[in-house]
Amino acid sequence: MSETSAAYSKRSLIVPVFLPSLLFSSGEMAILPIIPASAESLGADLPTAGFIAGLVMLGTLLADIPAGRLVDRFGERRSMILASVGSGIGILSAYLATSLWMIAIGVLLMGAGVAVFGLARLAWMAEHVPLDQRARSLAILGGMFRAGSFIGPTLGSWLIFSSSVSSVYAMSGALSLFAAGILFASKSSNLRDTKVAEGASTWSIARRESKKLFTVGLASAILAILRTIRIVGLPLWALYIHLDPALAALYIGLANAIDFGLFYTSGQVMDRFGRRFAAVPTLILLSITICLIPLATNANLFLLVGIAMAFANGLGSGVIMVLGADLAPADARSEFLAAYRLLTDAGTAAAPAALSTLTLLFGLGAGFVSIGAFGLVGAWLMFRYIPRFTVVAPTTHSSPSS
Repeated sequence: MSETSAAYSKRSLIVPVFLPSLLFSSGEMAILPIIPASAESLGADLPTAGFIAGLVMLGTLLADIPAGRLVDRFGERRSMILASVGSGIGILSAYLATSLWMIAIGVLLMGAGVAVFGLARLAWMAEHVPLDQRARSLAILGGMFRAGSFIGPTLGSWLIFSSSVSSVYAMSGALSLFAAGILFASKSSNLRDTKVAEGASTWSIARRESKKLFTVGLASAILAILRTIRIVGLPLWALYIHLDPALAALYIGLANAIDFGLFYTSGQVMDRFGRRFAAVPTLILLSITICLIPLATNANLFLLVGIAMAFANGLGSGVIMVLGADLAPADARSEFLAAYRLLTDAGTAAAPAALSTLTLLFGLGAGFVSIGAFGLVGAWLMFRYIPRFTVVAPTTHSSPSS
């Protein structure tokens, strides 16, 4: 049952939810810009390096359904602890890798940790945050990821300049374990586990809610594709134009500061004007800026395109989580969200493979343009279908676009 607005305080989520999310995201995002270079040092060509970088998303996809069962069994707090520790082990495995197989396994394990952590956190927020403050609260949570997208690569760049690439892996693993430590030290009463739905399975709920999943859910998956192309594609393009890895990581971090700066504005827009007013502009602008990546032929243009993409992404901070929470039925939140995340994570996992395939067939620049054009389909789906479904909450019923 959601808390009332009067009893709810976003500050109460700082230690048990927002801070661990910041640390977890910082560790993950510090690693992603250097994975292609690490894979290349082990003998990977450009398409293979991009594919290995995308295995973190594939690991997330493969773990989505088991993540739902894990959260039901252990509860949100303990599941996030297990996810943080598991991600730290994956980072260590990638650091110790002496072959492409070893680094691939480590990156997959990192992705599995993302699946469990993300589902546990979102299921708890959907259950306990009042509807009229949901978008702003989830936008803050999205802001933690954006802060991690700035902190992680920026610290990683500094460590590469001052020490070595291996120190980035050490920092990333330490941040994941620190997140686990904070969750372990937090009072369990601050993260009360959501009641498990009796007699419901992820697949049965997915069939029941299929109309939502194949309209708004599909549009969210397309948005996830574009965001993944931004995360994976920029480091890959930096490699393609022979931009120094440390400089690329610094520029990506600086661009992500713009993304971070917009997170709460996005939540205010969604709570006041509706979800569509954040989702549609984000999809359109991300599509356009992805098409512009091939024009970034030097360091300055790379930075400008990175900033434009970060601005586009920031306009929709938290929108995928908000839509999932809005559409999740009150009688089976975790099960619906597991199916919803499976769909969006499928888009996330498919993006690097699609980019690698398009690169092999047509070249890297044409691959970016093709995926950017496809993103406009998602914009149309969001515009067309978001108003058709009502928010399903225990205490209120209102349109997510209202």
